[in-house]
Amino acid sequence: MNRKTLKDDGFAGFRQIEHLEVNRIPQRQGLFAILRLEGFEPRYLPKSTAGVFKKKNPSLAEAELAGEWVAEADILFIGKAGPGSNGNRGLRRQIQGFVDFGKGRPPGHWDGRLIWQLTGAGALLVAWKELPVEELNRAHADYHARFRGCYGRLPYANLVQARA
Repeated sequence: MNRKTLKDDGFAGFRQIEHLEVNRIPQRQGLFAILRLEGFEPRYLPKSTAGVFKKKNPSLAEAELAGEWVAEADILFIGKAGPGSNGNRGLRRQIQGFVDFGKGRPPGHWDGRLIWQLTGAGALLVAWKELPVEELNRAHADYHARFRGCYGRLPYANLVQARA
């Protein structure tokens, strides 16, 4: 499971976070992934750039971060963007919220927070795939399971296995 797998599965975008044009991201629900570029090696910031969530500090010790790193994988995180309670959430708002979280703004959740303790996180890629809402949870769980099947663990910044 890698960048090519995601492209073959219909993921689009593959834009660097720091150059992301949010208005080009679809508004519908789906999955999104954070990937490293070829040659990207992890270096960890002593303190996360992410916002505080429910008075919890998002930073982890370097040893904990290194323990989550999957050296062979270019996929660092697989997240989902549902429609939200008002039906207006989707990929655009979810990814924008994820990026804003990395800039220190308070999040609605803190999934993927380990991304924001990597030096050079802005150079990472974000890709997305639109999916019907009824397929979203199953697809999210399936991608986690496929990744785990390849690497024996979840992607670096996924700390909890998705459930269908």
